[in-house]
Amino acid sequence: MWTCDTRWRHLVIGTYRSWDVGDERGFRSRGHRIHSAGDYQNLPPENEHKGLREYHRRNAAPRVEIPEALRAKLLAGFVRKLVDLDCEVIAASVSKKHAHFLVLMPDDYQKERWIAGKAKQISSYLVRDEMPGRIWAAGGRFKLIKDRRHQLNVFKYIWKRQERDARTWCMFVPLPDEGKKNPGFPPQA
Repeated sequence: MWTCDTRWRHLVIGTYRSWDVGDERGFRSRGHRIHSAGDYQNLPPENEHKGLREYHRRNAAPRVEIPEALRAKLLAGFVRKLVDLDCEVIAASVSKKHAHFLVLMPDDYQKERWIAGKAKQISSYLVRDEMPGRIWAAGGRFKLIKDRRHQLNVFKYIWKRQERDARTWCMFVPLPDEGKKNPGFPPQA
C-alpha cells in the first residue's frame, strides 16, 4: 500500500491523436501558445487555424480508435494493473476515443502519472496482436474528487452516461472477461 496520502481521482485518458492541435472542436497547444476561439460546445469559426489542421492531417500518424471488440480487454487490463499497483478502482469505462476511471491514487502528481503510464503499457500489451503500435495519448487528466457527492456524480457519469458502444465496469460486477462474480475486487488473470 502507498505510504503517502491518497485521494480519489477521476482519471481521463484519450487515445493517441484523439484531439489534435488545429482540431475543429477547438484546441489549446501545450503552454497555450496557440489556442482557438471556441471549444467543443461552442465551436470556433470554421476557417480558424485551417492551415495548421491541414498540416497535422498530412504529417501526423493516423488517429487511434479502439474497436468495440477490444474495449473489454483493454478495460480489464487497465483495472487489473491499477489494482496491482495498490490503487482502488470503483468504476471504469473505455470507448472509441477515451477512457475514464474513478480511482484512489497517491496524492502525488509524479506517482499518478507513473501509475497511469504502467496501466496504459500493460493494457496496450494485451492487445498488441490486434492493435500494434501506440494506443493511448501521453499524460491524462487527474481530476481531484472534492467530496462524496462529487464522487457519486463521477461514478454515475462513468457507469451510466458514456456513449452507447462504450464498455463500462464497476466494482459490483466481474470484469468483462471473467465468468464468475467477484464483487469489489477485479480477479487476477
